[in-house]
Parts: sequence; C-alpha cells; structure tokens
Amino acid sequence: MVTPPALQFGRRDRPFRVALAAVALAAGVAVFFVGTELFPHLSSNHDEGVYLQQAELLLDGQLAMYSPIPEAVHPWFFVQDGARLYPKYTPVAAALFAPGVAVGVPRLVPALIAVANVALLGLLVREGFGRSTAVVAAVLLAASPLFLLNGALFLSYAPTTALNLCFALAYVRATRAEGGRRRRYALLAGTAIGVAFWARPFTAVLFALPFVGHALATLVRTGWSAEQYDPRSLLAAPAVERSLLVAVPGLAFVGIALSYNHVVTGSALVFPYQAFAPQDGPGFGVRSILGYERHYTPALALETNALVLWRLATRWTVAPPLGTLAAGLGLGVTAARLRGRVSLPAVDGLSDHGIRLLLAGVALSVAVGNVFFWGNLNLLAALGDPTDGLISLIGPFYHFDLLAPLSAFGAFGLVVAWRRLRAAVSTYTGPRGARVALAAVLLVGVAGGAVAQADALAGPVERNEPYTERYERAYAPFENRTFERAVVFVPDPYGDWLNHPFQSLRNDPDFDGPALYAIDEDAATRFAVLDTYPDRQPYRYVVRGEWTPEVNERDPVDATVEPLAVRSAERFRVETTVGVVGTAESATVRLSGPEGAINYGVTNVSGETTTVEWLVERGRARATGDGLESYSEQRWITYRDADELALAVTYTQPGGSTVTYRQQLSVETTTDEVRVLWPPKTTICRLVADCGTAGAYVPGSDDYVTGVSLNTTLSPADHSP
Repeated sequence: MVTPPALQFGRRDRPFRVALAAVALAAGVAVFFVGTELFPHLSSNHDEGVYLQQAELLLDGQLAMYSPIPEAVHPWFFVQDGARLYPKYTPVAAALFAPGVAVGVPRLVPALIAVANVALLGLLVREGFGRSTAVVAAVLLAASPLFLLNGALFLSYAPTTALNLCFALAYVRATRAEGGRRRRYALLAGTAIGVAFWARPFTAVLFALPFVGHALATLVRTGWSAEQYDPRSLLAAPAVERSLLVAVPGLAFVGIALSYNHVVTGSALVFPYQAFAPQDGPGFGVRSILGYERHYTPALALETNALVLWRLATRWTVAPPLGTLAAGLGLGVTAARLRGRVSLPAVDGLSDHGIRLLLAGVALSVAVGNVFFWGNLNLLAALGDPTDGLISLIGPFYHFDLLAPLSAFGAFGLVVAWRRLRAAVSTYTGPRGARVALAAVLLVGVAGGAVAQADALAGPVERNEPYTERYERAYAPFENRTFERAVVFVPDPYGDWLNHPFQSLRNDPDFDGPALYAIDEDAATRFAVLDTYPDRQPYRYVVRGEWTPEVNERDPVDATVEPLAVRSAERFRVETTVGVVGTAESATVRLSGPEGAINYGVTNVSGETTTVEWLVERGRARATGDGLESYSEQRWITYRDADELALAVTYTQPGGSTVTYRQQLSVETTTDEVRVLWPPKTTICRLVADCGTAGAYVPGSDDYVTGVSLNTTLSPADHSP
C-alpha cells in the first residue's frame, strides 16, 4: 500500500499548510486587484456579461428571460426561442458567480476561485512531489500571467479548472486511502468531474482522460488477479469499488446536464451552444458562428494550435520563457526516473511516479485534444501577429488547464536543479561558502525572473488599458445618474445585440429594473418598445467615435444620455438650424425616406447658419424654405407605418472636402395622427454623408470642425403648404 503523505497530519505538516494558505490568499488578492483595476468595466471578451446575466437569472429563480419584444432586448450569446431568451452556456459557472452578485461584490468569487485553484494544485503536487515542490508549484501558478488575467474574469475556464483539480486530488487520495475515507474521496472525485462536465464538457473530458485510463488499467489488473476473489468479493475489491463510486456521481451529473439540455433546448443531446450555433464546437470541416465561417482542416488546426502553444510557452507562463524551461526540465527528470518503470498501475494505490505520469498525461491530452477545437483559431485573429486577437489580451484560455502540469513540473524542475546545485556547491566550497554562493545564485535568479515576469505582464496590461479607458469614457454619462422607470435605447455597433459591447448595461431578469435597456435598431422597434412600456421615460444613449474590436486612439469615444419624448399631432414642422462650417463654398440638403429622396441646393451660405424647415405629415414629408432650390419636380417623399426620415445638410469646402449634418427622425402613422420620437438622432461627419454612430453628435464635445453648431425645434403645423 502506498503511504498517503497528505493523510498524515502533524506538526511537520503545519509549515506547509501555512505556506500554501499564504500563497493561495496572495493569489486571490492579486486576482481581485487585477479584476478591479484592469477590468473595472469587464474585458474585451463579452462573454463575461453573459455569465453575469445568467447569474442574475439564477438568483431570480429563472433559467431564461421572457419578453413580448425579444428582438429589442436580445442579450449577446442568448438563444431566442419565441418570447424566451436563454444563454448558450450551462449554468455552472454562473451559479458560482451568483453569490458574489447577490452580495454586491461580484469580484469576490473569481478571487476565491483563484484561492481554490492554487490550494488544490499545491495539495495535488504534494501527493506526487512533496511539500517543497508543492509550495513552489503554487507560487508558479499564482504568478502565471494567464492565471492572473484570465482568472480575474467572469468566464468558465478558471472555475472548471478548480473542479478538475478537485477531481484529480480526490481521485489520487481515493487510491491511497482506506475504508470510509476512500469512499468519500471517490464520491467527491466523481461529483467534481461530473459538475466540470456540465460546466465545460470538452474541457472536462480532456482533463479526465488520463485518470480514466488509469482507472481502466487498475480494473484490468484487478481482473488479472481475480483468482484471489470469488465473483461476489470481486465487486468489493478497492479498485472496482473506487471506480464505481467515482462513476456513479459523475454519470449522475452527466444525466443532470442532459436533463438541463432537454429543459432549455428541447433535446437532451443538444447543448445550448449547439442551439445557438450548430456548427460551433469540436471537429474538422466547416465551422461557423453568427455568419463567420471557416473550413477548419487538420493542417490549419495543427498550425493554429502550434502557435497557441508557442505563445502560451513564451508569453503566458510564469516569467516566460523561464517557467516553460523549468517545466521542460521537470518533465525531463520525470521521464528519466520513469524509464523502465512503466507498467500496469498497482491495484492498491497510486505511487508518486504514477501521479506525475497522470499530470504529464493531462498536459498531453489537453494539448492534443484542443487541436480538434476551432475556437483556438478565433483566438489568434492574424495568425502571425502575437499582439492581435483575444489571445494577446487575455491569453490562450482554452488551454487554461495546462497551467496545472506546467506549474507542477516547473516547480519540480526548479527544486531538483536547486538541490543538485546546492550539493555541487557544497562539495567544492564547504557549508559557509555554499550559503554565500547559493544566496548569490538565488538573488540573480529572482531578479532575472522578476524582469521576465514584469515584461510578460506589461504587454497584455498595456493592450488592455485602452479598452478600459474607452469604457470609462463610454459609461461616463451613467455615473452619478439614477433612473426611475426609464427605457434606454442603446446603440448596437456589432449587430442586433445588447451587452455587445456594452456589457454593463444589462436588464433585470424580469425586465422590471429602474432602467430597461433596448436595442436602438429602427423606428418600428423603438415604437414597439415604447408602446410595450408606456409608463417609462425614454432616453437615448449616444456614443460618438468609431467602436471597433480594436481601440482607435485617434478617434476617442465620447458619450451622452439624452431624454426623449413621443409627440403626436396631425402634422409637424421641424426647424433645423446648423452652423456654416469653415469656409464653405456651397451647401446641399437631402431629405430621404424608405421610398426615395429629394435633393435641394442652398442658395446662400454667406451667413453663420443655415435654417431648413421640413414638414412631416401622415405618410409623407417635404423640406420647405425660401433658401432651398429643389433639383427635381418631386415635392414629397413617402413612408409607411413606422420608419425613419433623414435630413442631411452638406457643406462643401474649397478643394472638395465635405462636412455633413444628418438628422434621423423616427416617425409613425396612426389612424389620424403622426407620432415622432424627439429629438432626432444627429450625426456630424466629414467626407461621407452617413457616418453612422462614429459621427454621433454629443453636445459639448470640443473637437468638431470650426463653425459646427446645431439647434432644432419641433412644433405642430396648422396646415400643409
């Protein structure tokens, strides 16, 4: 029977436990600090908002959201099924985040998960490598850039790794303990891997494969020795009993996961992520999600994963590449010591070498298994640019589980190297000289590691800071502002989604919070929202600046929240007065709608402003004024039901450059009136007539072209001219 060192508690064990607890708590503090300081408004991975929205759902006792206007309130990465909206992710990670959300300190949970990961790895490494190596492994994990940055996010990778490490530790102890303790550890192992499977099925399977192999091998060994058992006592053999006790809760949670699938997707075998994007997931061939499609060939998969592993090894391990080199040394020493010792596992327990072999197996299964997942391709963006894509910001998170074996073998390599160096130096210098020499080596090593560590962290921190600064500016209008029964229309630069990119503007699960956020999509959607929630004060959230996945520092974001009102009358007169820009030589006016447009020339641009009047009636509109000269005989543009009318005033500068004011008015016809949403949405841009949200007008901004000014009024009109 293998001696279970972790089960022998006493005075000698106390320093180890204190040291491990200190490292784990330091890791939690560091992760909490990174989350609050670097990601105060969440990260560039907009899945964080999905998990937090799901956590709020679970706290409200719901698995889905229901809305009479689901298209207008559709959150990012939620599946729409009629009036029902449910997340593409399973609820495990969200359930872990929920307590932090409930107490108003969400960042507390990722910090606690970091503590758990470090403590569990330390305990696991102690089983196979000893106390000293375990403490060093804990330090290496806690200091890894991937652990610090990705572990600070509201994503499922760190929580799943904690569950996987809990499974591994409990499994190892189940092989070394006896009686009731063995059974309890086996049940814990099965429960942990079952929950991990529910959280991230592919991730859990890859981690568990070496342990499944060990369990099967021990069962084979037990079967070969079956002559010492009668058929009845065979089932009571430790290996058989242990495997059954691991399998039962593990399979039970697989059943729970499939039952959850049935509840939310209607089929036990269809996971929510498949309902969202059927061709997203492991495998080769055509892979696609939300219109983005790639032919994921084995050759592309190998190239992609080689790049991901290289960047993990050279940028995201502790003090790269020193941490990776230490792990290589540790693996090399392990391989040398295992030479000629590999055989079927012993029936009675895992040896230290067996534990090391399992950890090496985890490294292999995670590295090889991820070749089949095209998500690693999407991490990279431009394959040859290490500063591009999500991987440059928050690391190769699909390989988060690799941090465990890398830290374990890295610590083993460092401890072995230190012991051999100490022995060699002592041989030549004596005890006193050895202390001086080793202190010098330690000082140089720590200094070199600190420089490498600082360099590794500096890159992603510097790349994430502009995102944080952009969100600081974007969310500024919501600071020191409280809503009471409001509906806020939010721009959608990435398509018809809420919380993508504005993750913090999330709705309550029952859509009954102080502010209800809706997609600022089109006139029909806006009026539908306002009719559904007539007791709410409408607002428009306006963001000026080009919002792309890459931060454009030359076009900083500016934002405002403006109150809106719904006005009704038989007809309206709109008066738009705009400032003449610079040394404009000429100006044109264009009034457009869904069924055509009318262009006008401005006869005089010599003053400081130009005023354009336009009349809006049921189903039609026109521009009026003595200073306008129509370029066609058409007098009216027409529209139907709810739609958008747009007035554009374009000034042409010497040399041909232009500046355009564009006002977009939401209008709707009723039985005997016309409704408008006031004020209109305004943009100001150069060189193009329609610059979208990039040119959104934010009053008070000080970087517009000289002469820019705007005033617009709305009043009922008595009759049609």
